[in-house]
Amino acid sequence: MRKAAVLTLFFIFFIASSVHALNWAYPFVVWDGKIYEVMLEEKVEEWDIGKFIGKVKVEADDMTGEYYGDASNFFKKGTKYFEIKGIPTSTAIAVEHDGHWVKAVYMEKAPFHPMNILTNKLFIALIVIGMIGAGVYYMKKRK
Repeated sequence: MRKAAVLTLFFIFFIASSVHALNWAYPFVVWDGKIYEVMLEEKVEEWDIGKFIGKVKVEADDMTGEYYGDASNFFKKGTKYFEIKGIPTSTAIAVEHDGHWVKAVYMEKAPFHPMNILTNKLFIALIVIGMIGAGVYYMKKRK
């Protein structure tokens, strides 16, 4: 009887914990390892838009909360980021939204994720160079 009760409780908790989705506190974008809170009501005028600096490449996972690289929990892949003239990017950036731009304010450094390293162009270049070097070394050694 006791085993049945424990087993029943286990299944209740297992089933209850397997269905969930995150409710994000605020819309954000990640650029250059920094999280920016997007102020959807704070528009940036066209004449204040500086140069293009990046875009959303990854959408945050609503089930696990995981994200890496240039990501967002609100905007779709391809959404563009711009500098705001007269404001350093360490303070704020502009994000393209519904035909205009909105301000995104720096909040904090983005958490580490292994994919940040694995998708880094420098890391990939070093791996390729290392593989070529190892191939050349073994080819010379064979002779």
